Amino acid sequence: MAVLMALALGTVAARTAGWLGVDHLDTWPRAVAVGLALMFTMTGVAHFVPGMRRDMIAIVPPRLPAPGVLVTITGVLELIGAAGLLFPPTRVAAAVCLFVLMLAMFPANVRAARMPDPPKSMTSRLDVRTAEEVVYLAAAVVVAVGGG
Repeated sequence: MAVLMALALGTVAARTAGWLGVDHLDTWPRAVAVGLALMFTMTGVAHFVPGMRRDMIAIVPPRLPAPGVLVTITGVLELIGAAGLLFPPTRVAAAVCLFVLMLAMFPANVRAARMPDPPKSMTSRLDVRTAEEVVYLAAAVVVAVGGG
């Protein structure tokens, strides 16, 4: 829920700044890019926080090799994507890449929801996690379609 709140509050704060005269935040897609950047900064950093990292490694599907390496790679990609969302020349590409990354990582969330005793840091209800994922994907689409 904290991630969803970061997206929502970051977007509203950025759009409010746009209404107050900050020119580069004068559209909803640009404000959503800020909200997504905040969200992906939070999730990217979480990949390196010991307890959260352990939980993320635990939900990597077993057919995938080197779960720790995969968690590191996805964390780095999320942080790079967050930075890319804030830089106008890379904003659209970052939004598209993060959209693809979210789709690629969703099976781990399905696995977490199906675990008999899911990690406490993970949303355990698949319907809730899926609804959140739709919001995150939609936000990436808003940025990708809305452009710079």
